[in-house]
Amino acid sequence: MSDSVVVTEVRNRSLWIRLNRPDAMNSLTPEVLQAIDTALDQALERADVMTVVLTGTGRAFCAGADLKYVRGQLGEHGTSAFLAGVLRTMNRLDRFPKPVIAALNGITLAGGLELVLCCDLVIAAQSAKIGDAHANYGLLPGGGGSVRLPRVIGPTRAKYLLYTGEFVSAEDMREAGLVNQVVDDAQLAAATQKVADTIATKSPLGLQRMKALVDDGLDQPEDTALRLELLASEVHAFSADLQEGLEAFQGKRAPRFTGK
Repeated sequence: MSDSVVVTEVRNRSLWIRLNRPDAMNSLTPEVLQAIDTALDQALERADVMTVVLTGTGRAFCAGADLKYVRGQLGEHGTSAFLAGVLRTMNRLDRFPKPVIAALNGITLAGGLELVLCCDLVIAAQSAKIGDAHANYGLLPGGGGSVRLPRVIGPTRAKYLLYTGEFVSAEDMREAGLVNQVVDDAQLAAATQKVADTIATKSPLGLQRMKALVDDGLDQPEDTALRLELLASEVHAFSADLQEGLEAFQGKRAPRFTGK
């Protein structure tokens, strides 16, 4: 097993980012956050990478911040520098221009849940347990949990998880709208790769613009979002990928997108 805290691997046209601190339940430290940022740099630079997959090693996806590290930081400046780094990485993941898929291989808590909330799609192993858990140790969310979780599953469900600190099943979170698919544990990698491979057949430029439209539209009044969509569609009409898509339709063949 690699000694790196984060391991990357390109599979087909997906860059897999695997948190690799199984003995610490893949908890977050500045080193892990920096490694995630480096992996995202790699995904951004490679034109052959269409999607990013984030997963974990062992029985946890991610159990949140490394509390041993956090305890060691309590002092004059507290944990402000660490939390700023956490939020910076979360925000970058949330705004990453390529689709990001979370593959939940196990326990997903606190900062781990906050990572998931920054991903576009979520595939979960049947055994995965998901929760906020900050309240269990007198902590507050610091990676956007109190903001993003209510927007995804609604304020009532979010408050229940935040207040009780309970862990719930992947199936419960599928019903709540956080998880797209729940699969047998042994099928997690294959099911995730299948989704990633499907996305890889689409227009890179179209996906980037579509993601921006959805994310930006959620922050706008409906009328404004609809106008933005219309403007984006007018610009996209001049793209090579749109022309290729129409020619492929006419010729009854698979399109060959270039991302232009």
